[in-house]
Amino acid sequence: MRFILTALIFLAGLFDLFLALTFLIGPADAGRGLGVAAIAQIGTSTIRADFTSFFGVAAFCMMWGAWRRNGDLLLVPTLLFGVSFLGRAVDLAVSGAYPGWPFAMTVEAFHVVLLGTAWRLLPHHRIEEIAG
Repeated sequence: MRFILTALIFLAGLFDLFLALTFLIGPADAGRGLGVAAIAQIGTSTIRADFTSFFGVAAFCMMWGAWRRNGDLLLVPTLLFGVSFLGRAVDLAVSGAYPGWPFAMTVEAFHVVLLGTAWRLLPHHRIEEIAG
């Protein structure tokens, strides 16, 4: 079970790493794919910086946590995707439905459930153990 769980996390991390690289290399095209358009150079810079950091940090923590079988490293991407899911839920309540919202929320919910389950099953490494 743990092997399958860590393999799924590693594969999801690779997917997120691919997204991060896509936003780094071609922010305008990648942004348009998510319905985000830059109207000026600062917009392109923001897409490049923010989306790359979101998916890149999530991917790094997921892949490193899966590789090291360290549940604590999975808390960061769990929070990132959890807050994203919450933001979409608020937007859905305030602004209403839009094409594609179920898919986006499903991807985020999948990450939260997968990472939350892994956090419960994988070992936790205390700071004292690392420092000592």
